[in-house]
Amino acid sequence: MAHDWDIRSRSEACTACTAAFKDKQHYLSMLILGEAGYERADFCLDCGKGQEARLAPYSAWQGIYRKPPAAQDNDPLKKETAESLLRKLIDDEDPQNESVIYILAVMLERKKTLVEKDVTVDDIGNVHRVYEHRKTGETFLILDPQLQIDKLADVQTRVIEMLGGPTPPAEKPPAPPDEQPESIDSIEQIESVDSLDTPHDETEAPEDDEFNDDEFDDNEFEDDDEEDDDEDDDDS
Repeated sequence: MAHDWDIRSRSEACTACTAAFKDKQHYLSMLILGEAGYERADFCLDCGKGQEARLAPYSAWQGIYRKPPAAQDNDPLKKETAESLLRKLIDDEDPQNESVIYILAVMLERKKTLVEKDVTVDDIGNVHRVYEHRKTGETFLILDPQLQIDKLADVQTRVIEMLGGPTPPAEKPPAPPDEQPESIDSIEQIESVDSLDTPHDETEAPEDDEFNDDEFDDNEFEDDDEEDDDEDDDDS
């Protein structure tokens, strides 16, 4: 299980030529599985030519180097966020948290904190999703537990409790026993995942409401007024 989750920092320079990456420079990244776990290698595009054939990586992708953000305040008294909780659970490597880790990664993907770069399947059929942190460039290797939709509510409740969020609404009745639960295979299927986010996280600005008060037909009210005037004339 030690290889099911991992976080690897992006290099600040090319692994081969050691030249420092420049802001907005394209690079080639690889995850190489060894006896001690995963190792990440980052190459400039020139040095990256032919490296996949030579290193046979578990996963490979291209990215754009971004200047690292300023150091954040690591106040231990601050409340838990989805990202800090994800990092903590990955570090713990507890198999019982595999579904929670996956849901947290999906939350951060939908918030555009993490970007999925690759999906791989190991020798025994385990599916791993390779994410890259949009700001820091870190690699997050996440085991996809093939979570069944009928189990989603329980996992959501655990995530809410860990994040200190509000009590979730009552669960929907379970599906009939003769129906086979559907497996979650895309983030779109987790409809209420955004509702798991707590006020402690930074959220994206909501989209403008599609409903527009200006769309009312003013003529409709003018017609009503004309009808009322006609009725008054008849009475007189």
